[in-house]
Amino acid sequence: MWIIPMIYVAGAIGFGIVFPRLEHEYLEAKSHVLSDWSFNFFSIASAQACLSAVASGMIALTAIVFTVAYITAQFNSIVYSPRVALFFLRDPALFHTFGLFNATFIFCLVTLGWVDRENSGVIPQFSMLIVVLLLIASMFAFARLVRGVSNLTITRILHSLGDHGRAVLQTTFERLDLGTGIKAASEAVDDLRKRPVTQTLRHTGAPRSIAEFNVKTLVELARRADALIEIYCAVGDTVVYDTPLLQVRGAVRPLIEKDLLRGIHLADERTFAQDSKYPIRLLVDIAIKALSPSINDPTTAVQAIDQIEDLLRRLGRRDLDDVYARDDGGVVRLIYPTPNWEDFLRLSFDEIRHYGAGSVQVMRRLRSALAGVAESITDQSRVAAVDRYVRQLDMSISRSPLDEEDRVVASQQDRQGLGFSRRKSADIVNFHDNSRS
Repeated sequence: MWIIPMIYVAGAIGFGIVFPRLEHEYLEAKSHVLSDWSFNFFSIASAQACLSAVASGMIALTAIVFTVAYITAQFNSIVYSPRVALFFLRDPALFHTFGLFNATFIFCLVTLGWVDRENSGVIPQFSMLIVVLLLIASMFAFARLVRGVSNLTITRILHSLGDHGRAVLQTTFERLDLGTGIKAASEAVDDLRKRPVTQTLRHTGAPRSIAEFNVKTLVELARRADALIEIYCAVGDTVVYDTPLLQVRGAVRPLIEKDLLRGIHLADERTFAQDSKYPIRLLVDIAIKALSPSINDPTTAVQAIDQIEDLLRRLGRRDLDDVYARDDGGVVRLIYPTPNWEDFLRLSFDEIRHYGAGSVQVMRRLRSALAGVAESITDQSRVAAVDRYVRQLDMSISRSPLDEEDRVVASQQDRQGLGFSRRKSADIVNFHDNSRS
């Protein structure tokens, strides 16, 4: 990300070296053009004062704005989650703003050096105009940055994480009614999986997270070698030294390891690129942080469950089995794992159920979320998994420190947590069958 402001700085220096010099030569040779167009808006003293004020003001504004931004990010990392703060600090707009502020500062200094150069009495009017335009652009960037800081309110953060999750699952998983049939694909690769392992790729560097797979690159490599590539790590996994990344089966020739590594993008931390679990992970982090005794904010946990339920309703209608990627000829060339339905279910609710067992509000909202998810899906195996989880939720309530009356209240559905009761626990174990009847 720091390449972005460096590009702005390099562009400002390069443009500042070339443009004022050309303008100076043009003004000396064509000074009558300026008088005809009445471009002499500034005197020499006023031009120098304006440029000095803009330059000093921009560097001070840069320091103040980014100090406030990083303090705000630190505050939110304490209140919500450290990974949520990184979510804000990775915003490219932050680095574009930083680069624009520095470019304005640098170009102001360069333009100031060409005012009354060699006692010529000439003011670089076009350069002055560019400074004004850069200043206006900086103010717009500043306003956008302030808006971005205000987006760190809990409601906007939760909505933003939910939007990222919906975008990832839209591009990662096929709909069940549009799928090509995973079972058929699995049968088609049985023979390929019986072929001998010709190559194993292991991680040899420092611990890194798998950010995404370049499916097209790996499929093409496998096609050229008439092989099958099996990836054993999932997106979001952290790989350490000597961790197996993938195996190549039945290749007619060894594949270049550098080419294979280009198909697996590693990063210092998890990203949203192909990681469908990461948005849910962040939502759960916010929820359990809110449920900690030091914060004790179950309403925030309920708001996080709102977004989690929406993601699970959408995931319930998606094909969540391992991905089989084919080449243009329809031959399976790449297999990589993805989370199944139970993985998503436990990631979404296990920790919230554990840390929120003593909160009536959270238990009621969890029950309502499970009921809503089960009613929105048609796959009976997934409905059965939700039913089992409801029974596990009942066990958590029975072992909670709540008294008997509170346990009865906690066993009811309520989309607001504590707002409007709908059904009791006895009706929920088989709520899906009841809704069909």
